[in-house]
Amino acid sequence: MINRRAHAVWQGTGKEGKGTITTQSGVLADQPYGFNTRFEDKPGTNPEELIAAAHAGCFTMALAFQLQAAGFTATEMKTESVVTLEKEGDGFKVSKSALTLTATIPGIDQAKFDELAHAAETGCPISKVLNAEITLKATLSQG
Repeated sequence: MINRRAHAVWQGTGKEGKGTITTQSGVLADQPYGFNTRFEDKPGTNPEELIAAAHAGCFTMALAFQLQAAGFTATEMKTESVVTLEKEGDGFKVSKSALTLTATIPGIDQAKFDELAHAAETGCPISKVLNAEITLKATLSQG
């Protein structure tokens, strides 16, 4: 079993308050977040951005393992995740994570690429934890 930690500190009200997020690795250390970073695109981070980063990273690594098991090695894979936050009743919900992948993988055909990309999409741990629609647009580059 692997445990990873992060913590948040918040001071003030929901709209006027401010917080910081720190991760175990130190990659984020007292990174500011608040209403303005979440809903107004001000500098700082927000939970949805962190979910998007986690999903893009998890999916891409899962695909690397799928490729390895099938005898392929990617020259490069670039994945973007766009996480959608929507109003739901009196609150909000992460409703979607849209993955967009461009990959250069020598020797693979389109059918095998699609099969492995789909397996990574459904099999990565972050996909499994999200209670949201997950989509994947995967492009195999001929580079």
